[in-house]
Amino acid sequence: MGTAGRKRGFTSALLLPFFFLLVFSGQFIVVSGLNYTKYRQVGSLRFARIQRHLEKINKPAVLTIESPDGDVIDCVHKRRQPALDHPLLKNHKIQRVPPERPKMKDDAVRDYNSTSPRRGEGLRQTWHQNGEGCPKGTVPIRRSTVNDVLRAKSLYEFGKKQSRSLPLARRTDAPDIVSGNGHEHAIAYTGISQEVYGAKATINVWDPSIQLLNEFSLSQIWVLSGSFDGSDLNSIEAGWQVSPELYGDSRPRLFTYWTTDSYQATGCYNLLCSGFVQTNSRIAIGAAISPVSSLGSNQYDITILIWKDPKLGNWWMGFGDNTLVGYWPAELFTHLADRATMVEWGGEVVNSRANGEHTSTQMGSGHFAEDGFGKASYFRNLEIVDSDNSLSSAQDISTLAENTNCYNIKSSYNNEWGTHFYYGGPGNNPLCP
Repeated sequence: MGTAGRKRGFTSALLLPFFFLLVFSGQFIVVSGLNYTKYRQVGSLRFARIQRHLEKINKPAVLTIESPDGDVIDCVHKRRQPALDHPLLKNHKIQRVPPERPKMKDDAVRDYNSTSPRRGEGLRQTWHQNGEGCPKGTVPIRRSTVNDVLRAKSLYEFGKKQSRSLPLARRTDAPDIVSGNGHEHAIAYTGISQEVYGAKATINVWDPSIQLLNEFSLSQIWVLSGSFDGSDLNSIEAGWQVSPELYGDSRPRLFTYWTTDSYQATGCYNLLCSGFVQTNSRIAIGAAISPVSSLGSNQYDITILIWKDPKLGNWWMGFGDNTLVGYWPAELFTHLADRATMVEWGGEVVNSRANGEHTSTQMGSGHFAEDGFGKASYFRNLEIVDSDNSLSSAQDISTLAENTNCYNIKSSYNNEWGTHFYYGGPGNNPLCP
């Protein structure tokens, strides 16, 4: 691990000798038993294509900060960020006036956050734990490297979720997004065809173990609209994830995602393609979160709010109590340009079934829902944003888990945590072979 540091700008050419050595000599780094740099023979043409792509998404930095965890954070002028390269955003003007945050409908409703036990007050991002941050007028962007790309199946798939194949049969009232392609879930969700303008929840942060490089474990909110059995599903997503393939380590990281065509060609994680407009100079999407919850001890959580600005129509993301991170412009979407029709909250893992066995990749804390507070992971204070930009506790939610012997979910309600649930599991075990 390096020490935190900062320097003006950067020259990608300085990084090339190291990358050539790593790529062509077959050296690799082993962390926590996983090979995080999947070596493969790389020809000069492919290497050149990777370099061109990295030059496109790694914008020139006003300031560079070297994080103690090995990340490099580039402070990029907000008008030069990747979002504005999107063809639909050529004439987009960055929204300067913050949107009105949704408020609880009933002033008499208890302030859940102020009464919840063991709040994650100490949560921070590792890259500025020493007080360093990006200057005003810039946004922090985690720099991508050749090795990040090489861990992906291809340059085209770098930064993307795999498209999900439709199941042969499913419950008619369940969302299609929770099925297919080796992905398993434990989620709560609203009814189909509701009019929804956003969602909020507070999510427990853990560091689940991942069995294989190409598997991940995440906990997130989905805001959805469009056809659940077609190719035009719009989705906005945010939460935390552990993904060795994407990030090269096993740290939980704040992430975002979006797609307008059921994960086929549009959208990506974080800022790895154009689209999401970052406005905050202190929050780096894709950067590690610390500390994490521990069994029987302190519990740390993050609050995520996604909502549609009633004036300009952009979908904003809030982090914590009052921090605005940025927004997904309305121009990106078809169905979500109007409103959402479903919200999901919960966990997702990739089960690649290596050697014919269920993965031992953990969801949440790796404990089942019935283990409760201090052991199982949770989502608390599930809330919905209505058409009048007001928040209300999510009512009449349904829950779904494909294989409850591997991962499960149990929902409840009380005055402090509102609508909430525990979820997760260890994956492979005697009942989940």
